[in-house]
Amino acid sequence: MTKFQKISLFILRVSAGWMFFWAGITKVLDPTWSAAGYLQGAKTFSDFYRWLTMPGLLPFTNFINEWGLTLLGLALILGVFVRLSSVLGAVLMLLYYFPILQFPYPNTHSFIVDEHVIYISVLLFFAATHAGRVWGLERWCSNLPICSKFPRLRTWFG
Repeated sequence: MTKFQKISLFILRVSAGWMFFWAGITKVLDPTWSAAGYLQGAKTFSDFYRWLTMPGLLPFTNFINEWGLTLLGLALILGVFVRLSSVLGAVLMLLYYFPILQFPYPNTHSFIVDEHVIYISVLLFFAATHAGRVWGLERWCSNLPICSKFPRLRTWFG
């Protein structure tokens, strides 16, 4: 990888990380935030998304949203567990995409592809390119003794 490619990948990873971290931490810090409104207005798979807003399940749904975004952001910023967090983040972004999708228009300014599809693509790119090894903590973490003892951990460290 050239120096320019490394710099570009690093900037993309950290800026995406900041975006996800900010989206999550603002939800964590706002005691009135809830995913209920977004999910109850689902246009696709509406029964599934309304199920996620049931009183017994909504606190879990909110927790996954708040902390999933926050931890995804931290992982990308620090460059650790990037493969695992990117795959899980892509699933989360897919779950954000369907409620707004009234096929083929996710919103009035998009045709099939909107920002969620771009986020999914970027996250899968990070997972595929071992983005955490470019000026991140993954290279250091993959050399820890626990990774020698459990080599499968290296799969998720890059």
